[in-house]
Parts: sequence; structure tokens; C-alpha cells
Amino acid sequence: MNRTDLETYLGEAYSVSGENLFVRYPGFKVFRHLESRKWFAVIMDIPRKNLGLDGEGEISVVNLKCDTRLIGSLRADPGIFPGWHMNKAHWITVSLDGTVDDEKLKFLLNMSYELTK
Repeated sequence: MNRTDLETYLGEAYSVSGENLFVRYPGFKVFRHLESRKWFAVIMDIPRKNLGLDGEGEISVVNLKCDTRLIGSLRADPGIFPGWHMNKAHWITVSLDGTVDDEKLKFLLNMSYELTK
């Protein structure tokens, strides 16, 4: 799933739209839980080097809250990283370049939404 598809999915599945909270980073979008108003997804374009990836340019990613019991095993999967710029004990960063299949990403989104109730 790419960034555009993810934003569409978030609107359809959770009835939310992204908020641009950072003037300095207009491409960063925060998605909040409808009830608690807590962040459950943050979509960003960040330099590949910030995740330890080779190559120049940026990569689209989403930060998601994650069950602490799963974080270690999930980080072993391609395309899943410690939460960039977040508490790494509670958040993961997922690449939006097709490395992580759509069903797994939807599972992780749902977990993040539930954890932020």
C-alpha cells in the first residue's frame, strides 16, 4: 500500500482524515482516534538514511502504536523498523513501498487504533 492508498483507507475504515500539525513538515499527517483523540497513525516522507536504508531520497512511512509483546518480532520483518522519532518501546515505523503486504498493514493499523482507545 502506498501513501495515497493508505490515506484513502484510513478515511474509509476509520472515518478520519489527516491533520497537518507541523508547519515545518507539511507532508506529515497525523491521524487521531475518533474517541480518545490520541494519535494512532502518522504518515511521513523521511530520508531513507533515517531508517538505515541505502540510497538517496525519501521514503514514505507510517508510525503505528504497537503491542509491546509483538514489537521485537515485528522489527525482524522487512519494512518494519523501530518507531522513528517516537517511543521505540511502543511504536513501529512501517515502510509504504510495498515491502509490507496490505493485510499485515491493515492488521497493524487496527492494533494501533485499538491501543489508542
